Amino acid sequence: MQTKCLITVNELCAKHDIEVSFISSLEQSGLIEIITVEESGYVDADQLRQLEKCMGFYYDLDINLAGIETITHLLQRIEILQDEISVLRNRLRFYE
Repeated sequence: MQTKCLITVNELCAKHDIEVSFISSLEQSGLIEIITVEESGYVDADQLRQLEKCMGFYYDLDINLAGIETITHLLQRIEILQDEISVLRNRLRFYE
């Protein structure tokens, strides 16, 4: 059985000096997932990279939540297309 590393939302907010409402907004937008255990909110450690990207967009670049959603969608789309290009290149090498 695999154990997940969870970090409390309050701990994240205190460490990164951000508002809890920002993390709640990210969850409502579907950008991150908050896990509730005994009335406390937790974020899986695997989502920290995504959360830090969103924090950078919001706090450093002053991009609103709708912009963050758009950027995230486009970055995911680019990653999918890059994977597809890689597969196609491998097929092409096979036939060369």
